[in-house]
Amino acid sequence: MKLFVWDFHGVLETGNEFAVREITNMVLKKFGYRKRLSQKECGGLYGKKWFEYFQYLLPKENLDIWMRLQKECVAIGLENPELIERHTTATNHAHEVLRKIGERHEQILISNSQPRSLTMFLKIVEMGSYFGKHQVFAVNAHSKNKARHKVDVLKEFLINKDYEKVVVIGDSPSDMELGFVSGSIRYLYTHPGRQHREAKADFKIDDLRKVLNEL
Repeated sequence: MKLFVWDFHGVLETGNEFAVREITNMVLKKFGYRKRLSQKECGGLYGKKWFEYFQYLLPKENLDIWMRLQKECVAIGLENPELIERHTTATNHAHEVLRKIGERHEQILISNSQPRSLTMFLKIVEMGSYFGKHQVFAVNAHSKNKARHKVDVLKEFLINKDYEKVVVIGDSPSDMELGFVSGSIRYLYTHPGRQHREAKADFKIDDLRKVLNEL
């Protein structure tokens, strides 16, 4: 049996960056800042931690302020899921690919999201059925004192397990670091029409169906 390791944002979902922009600008306005996040800036920042958006937008402020603004963004998203749902959908072919892999192999999801946020996202894109309770890991990378990383989660998951191959699918350099397992295969994904990020990968794809080559 093979193990497929998925990232979520920018891979299994599309459009959430528009929700991120809307909520970011709501918070900037609420706290009295004149600066607003443009769509171009959002595209360049997407994938970073939310406080890093504010670090970019408000460089004269400090970490405590950036973290406070991030906390407000997360709270707004959780309290108003319709904002996320309005923009976020499943990536093309994601359901087909997850279903076919799940019929033959094991797959897990490791995201930098907070646990509550990830649960909400999976519900919005209707993907919860593809991953069991112990197959979804929210690393909470937005925490101020984050101690664990995706690599730590995968190493712990692999203890006392032996897979024929580990297949990693993500959109960032940190995702590709999950390919530390001997013989692993790394797929660097980006949505069609966008540039791949700079990262070491075995394959660069813009169609999730290409992952099915590993079946």
